[in-house]
Amino acid sequence: MTSDISIRTEGRAGRITLTRPKSLNALSYDMCKAIAAALDAWDTDPSVHLILIDADGDRAFCAGGDIAAIYHQGKAGDYAEARQFWADEYRMNNRLATYAKPIVSFMHGFVMGGGVGVGCHVKHRIVGDTTRIAMPECGIGLVPDVGGTALLAAAPGHLGEYLGLTGARMDAGDAIRAGFADHYIAEAAWDDLKTQLIETGDITALTATLHPAPEASLTLKQDLIDELFSADTLTALFDRLEANSSDFAADTLKSLRHHAPLAMATSMTLIRRQRPTPDLKDALTWEYRCTYRAQEQGDFLEGIRAQVIDKDRTPKWTHASPADLTQAEVDRMIEPLGDHELRF
Repeated sequence: MTSDISIRTEGRAGRITLTRPKSLNALSYDMCKAIAAALDAWDTDPSVHLILIDADGDRAFCAGGDIAAIYHQGKAGDYAEARQFWADEYRMNNRLATYAKPIVSFMHGFVMGGGVGVGCHVKHRIVGDTTRIAMPECGIGLVPDVGGTALLAAAPGHLGEYLGLTGARMDAGDAIRAGFADHYIAEAAWDDLKTQLIETGDITALTATLHPAPEASLTLKQDLIDELFSADTLTALFDRLEANSSDFAADTLKSLRHHAPLAMATSMTLIRRQRPTPDLKDALTWEYRCTYRAQEQGDFLEGIRAQVIDKDRTPKWTHASPADLTQAEVDRMIEPLGDHELRF
């Protein structure tokens, strides 16, 4: 057991608490394995009626994965551990989504990347006033993963492309509209709700504390997002943004120009492939093909260097612009992996 996570039973509940607040509860491989082991143990434990997932600290539920270690391994030519981490993490994400017992996630503060994988696939997803959910992977040369493309594909209209490519942050109202959360409850009421769930093991205690969700600002932007992000290709999207005179288009274009073209184009492909029938296992399988290749063939290591290691915020992407990118390069990122394909 790692000190970065607390696994225990209380009353009728299994408790999972992320306990590394100084690192914004970033998810490590050991934490991932601890969650998976707890789910296995509680599955057949008749004393555990439901699972609660939360986190220590005021700033974040989980602000992503522990990517600094992946950078140093990758620069040394060691890709194996990161690939194993992603494979086990994705299997854990699917386990959370398909678990027979009710799981409740209490997502405060930043919920990004790996935090989405832990908190946003369970059956009962609670957000509050501090919640800020995002999938910012394109900014570090990666595709939205941990099943994020399935969530993005299921979002109304073309919100999925907008959220996935820009990494825009969602507050509680936006997260519920986009399908990343279910319930808004004032955070001052969370402790009492947890106590009720622990004491009773009855998930219906949730219904007594639900509050009307805040207005979703994305609702007001939906038509413009659909107009812009329905573009057939990444190049066409940039053309539409450049031609549109709105402040929203200008701000969006500014954001996208900082992100890796290969990651954005691949993300568009994954989201659109999912849209007709979003399926978490399919999403994780396709995402794993990208993350498996990300260190060796993609822009991921350069993205981490620019954002996390050197912090110069000036990544030198493989492609200077979408116009430099070919569809064949995107297709290569999502080709089947043969013997290395993700297995559940």
